Amino acid sequence: MTRRPLIAGNWKMNGLRSDLAWMDTLGAELEGGRPDCDLVLFPPATLIGGLIEPGQAQGVSIGGQDCAPAASGAHTGDISAEMLADLGCSHVIVGHSERRADHGETDAQVRAKAEAALRAGLTPIICIGETLDDREAGRAEAVVTAQLQASAPDAPASLVVIAYEPIWAIGTGRTASDDDAQAMHAAIRANWRGDDAQALRILYGGSVKPDNAKGLLSRPDIDGALVGGASLDAQSFAAIARCVR
Repeated sequence: MTRRPLIAGNWKMNGLRSDLAWMDTLGAELEGGRPDCDLVLFPPATLIGGLIEPGQAQGVSIGGQDCAPAASGAHTGDISAEMLADLGCSHVIVGHSERRADHGETDAQVRAKAEAALRAGLTPIICIGETLDDREAGRAEAVVTAQLQASAPDAPASLVVIAYEPIWAIGTGRTASDDDAQAMHAAIRANWRGDDAQALRILYGGSVKPDNAKGLLSRPDIDGALVGGASLDAQSFAAIARCVR
């Protein structure tokens, strides 16, 4: 089965209205030939509305960085999956390691958010990954597998995306080796609960940059990348997208 690669850019808590020109810059970068992959950008919630139409013009989908489990109600400050869909979003990130760490999100909460995304017709990108202590203790695969099984909803593989992000590689400049990343992606696929694991798209996230993307994206079980800091620069994001096999 051929899985269509996906390159996603997570701006995290960065971006002002002056950064809406990013989409025009990306378009100019890709004029010479578009990569054969899906492109999704996850700006802060304040910029989603301003990027939906420019994104459509450039063939870039827009997603939210998080969503609440509830569809509506007395949840001050939260944004529901339905609200994101109403804006025109197609995807939402759930369970990013920074939310697990900063907000104490559990696997059960992440699963509830993924289910909310599916309820609203969005594709959840479900993040899982181990700490440096986990890896050095030899329990990385066990930790990641447990997160996968507890965080992913009961849904066809084609409706969700998994992002493997080794926590020790996020924002540190360190990256898992191509072999280590491939091994973990293969383990994730092998431990998918359904019989449709070959349809599951699994992204690598963790200090992905133009100079390491080609090696990572050449591996058979790595179906794309969840790009953090490098996605803030449209030229770097385009360069990563061009590395798609």
